[in-house]
Amino acid sequence: MKVKISCEDKYEAQKMASLLFVKDSNETFITSILNIVKNELVVSLKDKSAHSILLKDEANVEIFADFIQSVIDKEHKIVSTVILDKDIEIVKG
Repeated sequence: MKVKISCEDKYEAQKMASLLFVKDSNETFITSILNIVKNELVVSLKDKSAHSILLKDEANVEIFADFIQSVIDKEHKIVSTVILDKDIEIVKG
């Protein structure tokens, strides 16, 4: 499954990609979604830290939250991420 998420800017897209997936270990760092406030997504990582990611709008937050839930539940794994300026293309399998 593949989804394209639009972030507020290129920096937020790079931050999201780095928090989502590490190619060398095929690992996903995000363990849960702590809060959603309008277009801001607050996620918890494996190291118990929390990080904020600003997406383009609330619709993108909803799309991402739905998409990532099966990864958080360990039903799927992130296979790849590609940054396309402000957008990030995420593939799970």
